[in-house]
Amino acid sequence: MNDRLIALLLSAFAISLLITFIADQLFSEPETPPTSPPILAQTTPVTPRLGAKSAMLRREEDGHYWARADIDGTSIKLLVDTGASIVALTWRDAQRLRLDPDELDFKWAINTANGETLGASVLIPSIRVGNVEIEDVEAMVLQDGLLESSLLGMSFLGKLYSYEFKQNQLIIRQ
Repeated sequence: MNDRLIALLLSAFAISLLITFIADQLFSEPETPPTSPPILAQTTPVTPRLGAKSAMLRREEDGHYWARADIDGTSIKLLVDTGASIVALTWRDAQRLRLDPDELDFKWAINTANGETLGASVLIPSIRVGNVEIEDVEAMVLQDGLLESSLLGMSFLGKLYSYEFKQNQLIIRQ
């Protein structure tokens, strides 16, 4: 064979290898990083450190997270509800907060898990759960009888720096 033919064959072979390499890089599945870090030996559970503006709620026997909140000096038990767009107060809790539901304007249609009702818009000066205090929280007082307990909804939760569910704990941070 002449030198020119050998060079042509070697060039064709090199181009073929290059095309195969490029095609392999383009069409191969990218490496997926591990979904979790390697497990290291650990003998004691790690408890999250809570800052000065944090609070931890434990899941109760009924499977829900409940917050004992201080609202204007009154302790109110609220069901934490990320599906509620606003803090919702029962008629009774509104009375305990001296909001006088009989004087409120129930003009807002509210859809709840229990059905449709009317609500009265109120602004709560502050809600404190543990060391976390959020000011100027929008809320609705619902008509009597539809809501069994007040709800800590997104008008409070959305003002937090973060909230995190870990096993049977809910950690809220301001």
